[in-house]
Parts: sequence; C-alpha cells; structure tokens
Amino acid sequence: MSPDLSILYFPDLWTECLRNSQNEKPASVPPARINMYTLSIVIQAEMPSLRTLYRTLGRDVKASYLFFKTHSYVKKCHRYDRTLIDNFRSTAQKNRHRTCFIFQDEKWTYQMVDEFSNKVANCFISLGYSKGDEVALLLDNCPEYPCIWLGLAKIGVVTALINTNLKRDSLGHSVNCIDSKAIIFGRSYSETVKEATSFFNNKDSMEYFCFTEKGASTDEIISFPGKSLNALLEEASPSPIDPKEHKIHFNDKLIYIYTSGTTGLPKAAIIRHSRSLWISAAAKFIPQLTDDDVIYNPLPMYHTAGGILFVTVVLMFGGKMIIRKKFSASNYWKDAVKYKVTIAQYIGEMCRYLLNQPVREEEKQHCIRRMFGNGLRPHIWKEFQERFGIYHIIEIYGATEGNANLVNMFGKIGAVGFLPRICERLYPVSLVKVDPETREIVRNEKGLCIRCKPGEPGEMVGKIISNPINSFDGYANQNETKKKIVRNCFEKGDVAFLSGDILIMDEDGYLYFLDRAGDTFRWRGENVSTGEVENIVSRALGHVSCVVYGVEIPNAEGRAGMAAIQVDPKSVNFSEFYQNLSKRLPPYAVPLFLRLSKEIEETGTYKLKKVTYQKEGFNPEEIHDSLFFLDAKQKTYIPLTKELYSDIMTGKLRL
Repeated sequence: MSPDLSILYFPDLWTECLRNSQNEKPASVPPARINMYTLSIVIQAEMPSLRTLYRTLGRDVKASYLFFKTHSYVKKCHRYDRTLIDNFRSTAQKNRHRTCFIFQDEKWTYQMVDEFSNKVANCFISLGYSKGDEVALLLDNCPEYPCIWLGLAKIGVVTALINTNLKRDSLGHSVNCIDSKAIIFGRSYSETVKEATSFFNNKDSMEYFCFTEKGASTDEIISFPGKSLNALLEEASPSPIDPKEHKIHFNDKLIYIYTSGTTGLPKAAIIRHSRSLWISAAAKFIPQLTDDDVIYNPLPMYHTAGGILFVTVVLMFGGKMIIRKKFSASNYWKDAVKYKVTIAQYIGEMCRYLLNQPVREEEKQHCIRRMFGNGLRPHIWKEFQERFGIYHIIEIYGATEGNANLVNMFGKIGAVGFLPRICERLYPVSLVKVDPETREIVRNEKGLCIRCKPGEPGEMVGKIISNPINSFDGYANQNETKKKIVRNCFEKGDVAFLSGDILIMDEDGYLYFLDRAGDTFRWRGENVSTGEVENIVSRALGHVSCVVYGVEIPNAEGRAGMAAIQVDPKSVNFSEFYQNLSKRLPPYAVPLFLRLSKEIEETGTYKLKKVTYQKEGFNPEEIHDSLFFLDAKQKTYIPLTKELYSDIMTGKLRL
C-alpha cells in the first residue's frame, strides 16, 4: 500500500506514525503542503535502509495499485448498496449461455445456475423461510452446492457450510452454533445426520431436507430421509426473485464458514456480502484473471478456499470453474489437460501428494499459468515449480473471519505475504511480541503491544478500523468474537484482531509462517481443534488428564496429532480406544501418536505444559514414557519402537 492511499483509508494509523516520529510541524509550513511534509517526516522515522527501499519500492507500488483497484471496486459496491446477488444477476444476464461450472463432464451454464438458485429461493419462500433465517448445509462438492446457498441468499436466508467430516456431537455443536431452522444434507450423509440428531438443541422443531445430487448413488439406503429436496425443487418455479420484495443489503450476512480458530470447537465465522465482495475482487485483480480463464477447484466447498475464493469470482465476474467431488493426485494433471485449466487452486498438503506421484506426461502438457493457494512449504516450493513447470505461484494467508490478510504475489519462496517497508506502520497488519512459552502477548511499560523488528517472531494482528468495507465481523457467538480481540494494542482505546499465528519478517518485509499460537494445528489440509480432541480422549478413558498437540514429521505437511495422557498403559484396551475415537472424530483429528504417563506436568497456575510436550516430540530414545503409534490397518495403537520411529522419520513408512 502506498503512503498516499494510506492517508485516504487509514488516517488513524497515519496520525499514529506522525506522533511516533517525535517531530513537530514548524509554523512556517503552509497548510497546503502539510501532506507532503507529513510524508517526509514519517519516511524519516519509519523508513529502512535506502538499499532495502530500492529493492522493495517497485513491489510496494504494484501492490498498492492492486489494493487500490480492489478497494475502489468494493467501495463502489458499498456506495450503491450492491451485493453478491446483484453482481451475479448482472453477470448471469451477460453470460447466460456461457459455461459457469463443469462437474463430471456435465456443463452448467449461467442460465442453469440462475434458474436452479431461483428454484431454491422460491421453494423456501413457499415453505415459510424469510430474511434472517439460518440453514445448515451438509453436502459433497457439486454444482448444486453453491447454487443452494446462492438461492437461499437471494431471499436473505443465511447458509452455514458444514464440514462433511464432522460426526455426532461435533456435528451437533456446529449446527447449534447458529439458530438453524433446517439442515440440508446429501443422500450419503443420512446416517451421519441420524446419529447427530440427539445432539441438536432444536431437533424437534428442525426441518430435514435430503438432497440427491446428480451422479450420486441412488442405491444407498436412506436411514434418515427427511423431506426430498429434489421433489420440492421439481415443483418450484425458476422465475426470478423480485429484488425489491426481498431486498438484500451490502452489509447483510451471506453465509457462515466454520473455523477452529485458536482454541475450542469449530466456530461459525460470519461472512457478509461486503466480505465476499472483497475476497472475490482481490482474487480477480491480484492474479489478473480474465473471462476466458478456466479454474480448477478440487478443494472442499465448505472451506473458504474451495467454497468462496474463486466460486465468488466466477459468480460475480464470469469465467469457468471445474468442480471435482474430491481431490485426486493421480487425476490432477489429467484433468488439467482435459479441461485446458489455466488457474489452479491448492493447499500445501496437495502439493506434497502431487510430488509423491509417479511422473506422468500430462504434468508437462497442461496450460496452467498460475496456482493460487496457501501452505506450500519452502522445502518443496522450487521442486514443485520445476517439476510441473508452474512458475507463477501466488501464496495467500489469512483467517476466514479475520481482517489480517496477506498475499505473496511475487513468488518469494516460502513467504506467505509481505508488509510494505516504506511506512510499514500505515498498513493495518503487524507482528507483536509474545512470550515463547505461554504465547501470551508481551506489553511495554505503557501497557501497549511491542512491534517485532525483522528477524523477531511474533503473533500477527490486524488493526480493527470502523469501516464497513474492512470490518471484523467475528463469529455467530459474540463471546467467541471477544476472545479474538486485543485491546490497547498500539495506543489506548484501539482494538486489533488476533490471528493466532506466529510469523517472522525479513528485512524486505516478507513474512514467513512459523507456528500457531493457540490450540489448533493443521493436518491433512484440515484444522484440528486440540480442545475438541482432548475432551473426547479424556472421556474415552474415564476423564483422565490429557493434552493434545501437533508434532512435525519430515516431509509431511502440517503437524500430526499426538496426545499425552495420564493413564497406566496396562489399563488401556487400544482397539476399543481407537474405535471410540474414530466414531466421534473425523479421521484427520484422530491422534497418530500417544504418550502415556503416570503424571502430566503442570505450570504454577495448573495449566498443562503443552509447549514442553510439543518440543519433546515422539523419539522413544529421548522419552521415557510409553509411546504408541496408530496402525490404521489393524485399527489399534501399537508400541512405538526405535525401528518404527526410524521408518517414520526416514519416510520408509508413509503417512
């Protein structure tokens, strides 16, 4: 962001920089030249070396232009009170017969998407649903997925996108997070819904709609049928919804997307129309997409990356998206060639899976010009680019609910984004110092946060500014929202969003992800809530003390789950224990490693020392407690021997 743009959009930060510069405006400076004078003294106070400025100025100017373009678009929508729905209507009208989605070789034109979503809207109007009602959606990837929440959004009904891996009480918790009047579920999830109904707070008043997407097996026995949404939609009208009768506004809620945050169970993050417009505009302008681009999306549509990022680009600006039910490493490049993909999405774990595949001729025959995603690890970045011939990778970083977002659009290996080096304090994202053991924010003698210098790790925070375009909306549960806010951050009375992540910055302003500050780690491309796993592990063994954390494994993305449990190994039936966990947890959340001990170490305030256990890892030669490893084939935990540990560390045993 350039200083001039910062003056326009972040005047409070500009004032802060001016105050920190320890200079005063002399009386001889004419009022007409105050901005230039202010600029000069802030540069003197904030600017790094001229050599660094020379290296980064071109980057910062280009980024400022793209930011300005994105901001201007969203600001215009705000001025005219335009929503995602309004923009989709305009795009659909211009591209009625052009392809919007392709799924299993079936083409969906913009007209088909518009009419199907109209059917959804008219159907739920006839059922008595209206603006402000909330509905849960549990469905696999398919074109109907975005069409369902789009249709509900046309009448102001807010859809919660449910993680399809959730079961029983975890699913119940996610539904209870919102005021859900109904749950729409795919045919294959009828048993999952049946098992979770006892955990729903309003199970008796809730409506259940079973949907069979095209291509789904009709032979499956539906154990919990509910109403047939297919039958209801067949009778519904495809006529457009009157926007005057069902008026939707710029700052109205659009959907909920669940995120683990840094502690506790999944939280329903609020995504307003304003935020979806910002996300889609940034995803459109930063990679410089055109209407002729073909986007490949194999990511789950209940996540921001798979369900919002480029889906909204297509809905609002045009283009074509290839939707895949599930990611397939063996078919990735075949699909890329078959559909002439030009833009591809990824998460870090996907990239490792692709590298582990045998060489195929298609991996050099594709026409992908950009890949866009997050989590590509530095040690495989260059190898991935060279093997698959993709030299423009755009790495993004940001929480679904947060306002602290970054982008590495210049291909800096390993970086998740950057902060402008000239007047970096004008950008509303900073790193602040935290205690390395407790991960609590460190404050100075004035009680304010301390900004990190290059080379110092810290938690990333985003200053919250009273601005409808860049607001922090938080979660459906406002108590959870409060936990993500730090007050008196850089000056008395200000507030900032806590990302929960530890990053480090180099001299050029590039930021690199180090670790999560809170109780969440990422495995198999999913966020694992340690609090949720701890509760289930503890209950499974008679409410014993335990801590759950993630441990690093060479050449594996994210961290594998490990549980340190206060229990005698002889008292545990490991097969039953695994069966208990697998019924209550999604596969990625079941701990791979167990550490069983007679005592669990505590701090002076009776908090379990999770950081200590995490640092010690799972080496049987260094840990005297009993260690066990999950044998997925035998469906039980087996002793972690030195030989088994060696096989895991060398990659002989592939996880």
